[in-house]
Amino acid sequence: MLVRYGNADDSDRCCELLGYLFDQEAEFFPDPETQQKGLEMIFNNPDSGTVFVCEERQSRVITGMVILLYTVSTALGKKVALLEDMIVDPAFRLQGIGNMLIEHALSHAASKGIERVTLLTDLDNTDAHRFYETNGFVRSGMIVFRKKISTNE
Repeated sequence: MLVRYGNADDSDRCCELLGYLFDQEAEFFPDPETQQKGLEMIFNNPDSGTVFVCEERQSRVITGMVILLYTVSTALGKKVALLEDMIVDPAFRLQGIGNMLIEHALSHAASKGIERVTLLTDLDNTDAHRFYETNGFVRSGMIVFRKKISTNE
């Protein structure tokens, strides 16, 4: 397995993987056209984030993905990142791919001077909680609030 930077050529497979992710999340649903737009926004503006994919070396099949989105923390006075869209194809799970993706993303974040990486999971996704805790993440006492903003696009 090889972890590498994702690019626009990976969009279709990344959308397929996002379909698996959004099928299991309570607040989101798969919509390949919308997910394609989001990926294009990242691929076309590398300062906004980085997509990482894991692929089998021989077949070049993408087996998993994760995204880092960049922002700034005024509390830290440093660059920080949001870890988004961590997913491994169900057919390739339990092979260490998730660990490889997280390790690669965190190493990349450190090389860019990122001080903190934050992520969200569904409250009842205990497998994800265990996975992230095993990879050094600690639970925050913060509570997430969202408000959808209507635009005229």
